[in-house]
Amino acid sequence: MSTVVLLFGGKSAEHLISCISSVAVKAALEAGGHDVICVGIAQSGSWHLAEPSATGFDEASPTVELRLPEGELIGPQGLIDFDVVFPVLHGPFGEDGTIQGALEIAGIPYVGCGVLASALAMEKDIAKRLVSAAGHPTAEWVIVRADDFSTDPARTVDRVTTALALPVFIKPVELGSSIGVTKAHAEGEVKDGIADALRFGDKVIVEEAITGREIEVAVLEGPRASLPGEIVTATEWYDYDAKYTDETSRFVAPADLTDAEIAHVRDFAERVFSEFECRGLARVDFFLEEGGRGFLFNEVNTMPGFTPISGFPKMWEATGMSYEALCSELVRLAR
Repeated sequence: MSTVVLLFGGKSAEHLISCISSVAVKAALEAGGHDVICVGIAQSGSWHLAEPSATGFDEASPTVELRLPEGELIGPQGLIDFDVVFPVLHGPFGEDGTIQGALEIAGIPYVGCGVLASALAMEKDIAKRLVSAAGHPTAEWVIVRADDFSTDPARTVDRVTTALALPVFIKPVELGSSIGVTKAHAEGEVKDGIADALRFGDKVIVEEAITGREIEVAVLEGPRASLPGEIVTATEWYDYDAKYTDETSRFVAPADLTDAEIAHVRDFAERVFSEFECRGLARVDFFLEEGGRGFLFNEVNTMPGFTPISGFPKMWEATGMSYEALCSELVRLAR
């Protein structure tokens, strides 16, 4: 078995979600016979030997550093030996190709997608352009840049509402977990939503609101697609609270779809996985517009939520692979 550096936390607004995921990943890796060295990244950017918890980690714990290009992990007692890195990091500076680039420079095997796929999938605008160029259907969208909005907010809002019928969803282009996302029903809400999303970067994506079901597929290298799952929420949309605090929302796997729909969406997910040059793992998300356009691409997550009740492991459990076996398989696929 391997000695795995479990890299968690990170500088993004999804820091805490990463910590929560890492608690379960650590337990599963240890149950699978792996030795695990936990390295937490503070939001300030410092690296620490620390245990993950649902509330974060102790940033007063000993610091470590990754030396480049040697690829040496140095702690208080000197060189720390390991075989592979499992970066359970979400959002910018973790899921966007940055940490992957550092590990590539160091020549360190790691779990998950490489630099290109990570960067493409993280940037929602570029991801949708790639999918559209490949001929796949996706929701209509408009891009708003900070300079344009600050210069003339009213004109920007008018451009958005002329291109897209209300309601719309407004999102930062490089975040997940529904952080910074707003559903806007009126022009005033569009303006406020854009201003809120711009707190997380200088580019915002505004998308048409799709009336349909939210279907996801977990994909492993091969590509191998799981049975699809479905998000079922009692709220108006699947916001941060619905994902992490509202117990009325649930994830159903396998989704209640026809055999033909299951075959189609699994194939769709595998094609997207390949077109993005993914490796290791990815979760591909869709809308199902029944009686309309069918399955519409939503986004690719190259390091999805990884608690035992998260969609990715639940879909693989429904397909016949346990959480423990899934984590070990990802370590096996690391390169």
